[in-house]
Amino acid sequence: MWKLATPVFGYVLVVDALALLVVVSTTALVPVTTQSLLWCGLILAGEIVHLEAAQRIERIRELAADGRPHMHLQSIWIFAGLLLLPPPLATLVIVVSYVHSWVRVYKRRGVIHRKVFSGATVILACAASGAVLWAGTGQLAPYVPHLDGFGGMLALLVSGIVYFGLNYVLVIVAILMSNPGKPPRQAFGNPSDVLIVLAAVGVGCGIALVMTVRPWLLPVLMVTPVALHIGLLLPQFQAAARTDSKTALLAPEFWVQLARNELARAAELSSTAGVLMIDIDHFKAIDDGNGHLAGDEVLRAVAAAIQGSVRGGDYVGRFGGDEFVVLLPGTTSAEIASVADRIRTAIARIEVPVPVIRPGKPEVISGLTASIGAAVYPETATEYTILLQAADDAVFEAKAGGRDRVVLATARTELTRPEIPDVL
Repeated sequence: MWKLATPVFGYVLVVDALALLVVVSTTALVPVTTQSLLWCGLILAGEIVHLEAAQRIERIRELAADGRPHMHLQSIWIFAGLLLLPPPLATLVIVVSYVHSWVRVYKRRGVIHRKVFSGATVILACAASGAVLWAGTGQLAPYVPHLDGFGGMLALLVSGIVYFGLNYVLVIVAILMSNPGKPPRQAFGNPSDVLIVLAAVGVGCGIALVMTVRPWLLPVLMVTPVALHIGLLLPQFQAAARTDSKTALLAPEFWVQLARNELARAAELSSTAGVLMIDIDHFKAIDDGNGHLAGDEVLRAVAAAIQGSVRGGDYVGRFGGDEFVVLLPGTTSAEIASVADRIRTAIARIEVPVPVIRPGKPEVISGLTASIGAAVYPETATEYTILLQAADDAVFEAKAGGRDRVVLATARTELTRPEIPDVL
């Protein structure tokens, strides 16, 4: 924490101090009763069981969220505690949640001040949300018995929005201040992740309501948080399976699947589709002369150049090594040649700073060229394998012709499988 930049350090200290002030000033606001202690015990038991069951999933999600806000389902129990418990017990629920995350998810690795800061933002969000509930009901915790009719629903809805909004803004400001060199858009995370917290708030309301009327149903509701956690991880696995980790383009297997589907659709609609095969010229010399780290930077730069040169509905993938592929639905020979030439020109303009400079080597890699082969369905071929082979052969023709050029494949003769007679 002491190594943070001064503005970030000051911001973290202010948020932590405000949260501590809220905890101290609200300690005696609502008396702690036997009923509230019972509710607190049930919430803590449910929270620990849920978080322990999902701790491996949460570890993967938290690592994947580095540099972005981490939306978690701890809010289920935190919001339930906000609706039912006096402030000291609600704070205890928050503390247990983040201590569990530090011990069981982080395994005591990393920087603890981040967990303290995250807990502080949640305390402040709960205080603001509690103020909304108090204004809407005229009562202090527990709020659930007083949330009735349209006014109660409106107070609950606004309090949920305030809970999420304040927590989100406080975290986003910290991320932006801590990562001035990264794109601001990354700090906001995936917009669909907002649904995670909203779902958690909704489930937390349900748990609070059940605990006030039928607490013995709580074990039944335990299935919901764990199921939600598993559902949260599926999109990450899908993205990992579909995305090339080095270039962020489509992975080869997923691109092939899309290409086959697009050709089938083109056949059904009597449409066209194009395929580009792109090979970086003399890439091995870059790898050998400047190192693999420099080679990886070149691959990422070329991927960005290709992605920025294609049309909106085209699919760009990494095919392997220094080869890239592009699927262009509904294209003609003239259009695919135009797109290919834009890509070739964009690659020639690339300048890549070298991360580790070797003696006698330039600090910036430039002058890149690419050989590009193009093939069009059904003009070149009507079968995926033959179409892709035609584009690949056109790449070799481009290299043989002097590199840094686009070659459009000619029509291919396709062999059909022999008919097998019904009776042998």
